[in-house]
Amino acid sequence: MTYEQTIRESVEFSGVGLHSGAPVTMRILPAPAGSGVLFRRVDLDNFIIEANGRNVAKVSYATSLMKKGVLISTTEHLLSALVGLGLDNVIIELDNLELPILDGSALPFVDAISKVGLRKQRRKRHYLRIIKELEFRDGDKFIGVYPWDGFSVAYSINFPHPLIGQERFEVHLGDGAYLREIAAARTFGFLHEAAMLKNMGLIRGASEQNAIVLTRDGVKNGPLRFADEFVRHKVLDLIGDLALIGHQVLGRVEADRAGHAMHTALVTRLLRDPSLWEMTTLDEKPNAAPVPHESLSDSHFKL
Repeated sequence: MTYEQTIRESVEFSGVGLHSGAPVTMRILPAPAGSGVLFRRVDLDNFIIEANGRNVAKVSYATSLMKKGVLISTTEHLLSALVGLGLDNVIIELDNLELPILDGSALPFVDAISKVGLRKQRRKRHYLRIIKELEFRDGDKFIGVYPWDGFSVAYSINFPHPLIGQERFEVHLGDGAYLREIAAARTFGFLHEAAMLKNMGLIRGASEQNAIVLTRDGVKNGPLRFADEFVRHKVLDLIGDLALIGHQVLGRVEADRAGHAMHTALVTRLLRDPSLWEMTTLDEKPNAAPVPHESLSDSHFKL
């Protein structure tokens, strides 16, 4: 796609926040060309927070945005879905501080948006094209971005668990790959860490309905949607965090055990150094396949 897109009509979700446990209703509405992704706290006089790197707040177990003391939390799954669908301009209304976790993946967002469809706008999409590599480490964690013609994301993880261990997954965004390979991958956590995290004020909304729960030697609420669902979810998170660049990316991103803090650090370092990238538009591809409007449900991944 070479032109910006918005959603054809509004969609609504209700649920709880993964970490706050607070009930929340969220609506995604169409927005004019050039608007970008805007969060609007309807419970706080319609306060607007732009989804960009300047507003990144705390990033530990989730990515949060803050502006003038107003917080939006756990943005990564929805932002990932917007990138995967090729949505540029939307207003996201919330009546609480944290987005609903739903089933722990991006699939409910993708399904609902696909059902109402996308509308092409008259403004050409501007891409951030990587022209120089950037990479950095923090102990055994690594993240880097490199020039590439499309948008490719690769992730490696290593957990001392019999169902995970070392996993690596790479996806080239385009031709529906996000919808087939990434959208359905759910967040996950370890049962033996639950009490500690709750004492830290986290995962108060977590349940077996919105996360993969790992015991010390298995899965409490299987089956998995993919054999390597864990690393695919890390790819999903990274795509969502990279959305805070504010433009779709032309480049290849490689991460190893990085996490949200390093994802958003990459965003910040890129935006601070314009020598690493250039803004560009692309020519319309003839006979481009339209974004599917049908439900992307269980038939699109293997249980």
